[in-house]
Amino acid sequence: MKLKIVLAALGASLSVVSIAAEPIVVHRDPGCGCCEQWAAQVRQQFGRRVNMIDDRGRPAFQRVHGVPARLSSCHTAIVDGMVFEGHVPIADMKRVLALRPRGVSGLAVIGMPVGSPGMEVPGQSAQPFNVIAFGAERETIFARHGG
Repeated sequence: MKLKIVLAALGASLSVVSIAAEPIVVHRDPGCGCCEQWAAQVRQQFGRRVNMIDDRGRPAFQRVHGVPARLSSCHTAIVDGMVFEGHVPIADMKRVLALRPRGVSGLAVIGMPVGSPGMEVPGQSAQPFNVIAFGAERETIFARHGG
């Protein structure tokens, strides 16, 4: 009996480890350089491999993953089952992954605001931008940055 419990616990912990070790997949507009800069920050903060895919059919990928067209940016990432559209700050990604709010399937930053991760410009101050939480039934402001 104890052996079964130990094996079950070991199996559960291995599942958690294997999920955490999965690479982060990013679909981007082909050749977009700021996506590489954002991905480097994600790689450093998450300590995981990031697979970058140049995707000419990204709008279809976005639709499949429930990204509203009005929230579109230059890349779409899948991290532990959640969707991240555009230059979402890593701290916000980690917070939503820890909280897993009901009805939220991802976060988005519209466009490419200066000062967002991957869009830092030396000598320029950050533009204000919002991080939008989205899901099947709603869109809300998750965080405000810059300005």
